[in-house]
Amino acid sequence: MKRHVSATSKPSSREYLLSIMIPVYNEANTLAAVIDRVRAVPVQIIVVDDGSTDGTEAILDRLDDQGIRVVRHPRNRGKGAAVRTALAHATGDWVLIQDADLEYAPEDYPELIAPFLRDPSIAVVFGSRFLGRIEDMKLPNFVANKLLTWFTNFLFNSRITDLCTGYKLYRTETVREIPLVRDGFDLEHELTAKLLKRGCRIVDVPITYMGRDVSAGKKVRWTDFFLNIRTLLKYRFSGI
Repeated sequence: MKRHVSATSKPSSREYLLSIMIPVYNEANTLAAVIDRVRAVPVQIIVVDDGSTDGTEAILDRLDDQGIRVVRHPRNRGKGAAVRTALAHATGDWVLIQDADLEYAPEDYPELIAPFLRDPSIAVVFGSRFLGRIEDMKLPNFVANKLLTWFTNFLFNSRITDLCTGYKLYRTETVREIPLVRDGFDLEHELTAKLLKRGCRIVDVPITYMGRDVSAGKKVRWTDFFLNIRTLLKYRFSGI
């Protein structure tokens, strides 16, 4: 049976199914808390364990029979690969990637849904940290986010305010029309580039962000900045 999320405070009484895709790699310290917060909203939850070795798999064993779809990669393949696996199991009208940490708040889901209810021409909604509230974002991450956002807007003549946000809500049918190949963190930049190149409409809404650092399990590294630049250039000037 389909499970639905509604935005009752928004200008529509209709309910829509939302699929939450959670790629996981060694997040035993935060996974259970994230799952509890996501489950507070009635949505489809798909968790892809991307070869975890820290006890994450034991936590997922307990969740597998609780209405949560758990898919396992026998070895670590990367966030992009985990997202593609999750997308194959999504049944919702929309899909959203939820990292298995505590940086982003599932309580912001209704804010992400609201623009779709007002305007069916929207293809993607980005949750912008820079329009909302940010806590504990390190200066290098702040600068890298701003530079990548500016570079994307320069390349594609777009007006995105937060390219690297972890909250991007997509129409499922739109994402499935686009061939995705990247296995790492840059899959989201590949997808954004291909959406912009197709002329898809993206809007931003404010969200809340609670940053963490490497010592707390953050996996993005400074080398990903240059990989993201290369990915954006590749899909701006190559065929899709």
